[in-house]
Amino acid sequence: MFLRILSVVVATILFCYIFVVAFFFKDAGVEGICRNFSVVVKDSADKHFVTEAELVYLLKQANLYAVGQPMKSINTHQIETVLLKNEMIADVQAYKTPSGTVRLNVKQKIPVLRVISSRGNYYVDDKGGMMPLSNRYVAHLPVASGYIEKELAVTDLYKFALFLQENDFWNDQIEQIYVHPNREVELIPRVGNHRIRLGTFDHFEEKLANLQLFYKQAIPKTGWDKYSIINLKYKGQIVCTKKNKQI
Repeated sequence: MFLRILSVVVATILFCYIFVVAFFFKDAGVEGICRNFSVVVKDSADKHFVTEAELVYLLKQANLYAVGQPMKSINTHQIETVLLKNEMIADVQAYKTPSGTVRLNVKQKIPVLRVISSRGNYYVDDKGGMMPLSNRYVAHLPVASGYIEKELAVTDLYKFALFLQENDFWNDQIEQIYVHPNREVELIPRVGNHRIRLGTFDHFEEKLANLQLFYKQAIPKTGWDKYSIINLKYKGQIVCTKKNKQI
């Protein structure tokens, strides 16, 4: 009997608490005035493509800055839509809190490749999209140059850049990528004075796996400076050009 009465009392108190909290949230979140605007830019310690000041400016330009506005009139969906027009931003989540704050969680795009060509200078991000260069921040990435159409940049070059990013050895080794008019590719490594002729991007994983094996087996015997060109374009073969002499 005592336990039953205690259960009823606890349930009543809990119900009252929920009612009061819900009523308070309604008043504070819907009827109140926005007192604070909080922005969290993820990975801001590593990448500096967007700043809080820039986001505030964009919202003020669109008459969507929240501070001083009634909470019930603030449209978080509109805030997200406006900020996503910024080509440096991958995702925005905007929400209100019962204490009268509008919070933004902003995710910057992650570039994997920098393209410098007559068709334009830009980054390719980790989703295969394009993003402009920044005046305030330069990402240290492999650089692709030469005859690069945008279609190639967001397909084969994008896949190649992802491969480099996910492979520690090649990410450290490949510094530049040059695309010739016939779409054949030449790689400039960080270590060694040679150039790597990849051919097309077809089967590039297999080609680089063969080259990595060559590096492990042959380079310790010959040294990094023996060859001027290492050619991978022929299937299953590595053709090397000595400095001033072909073998």
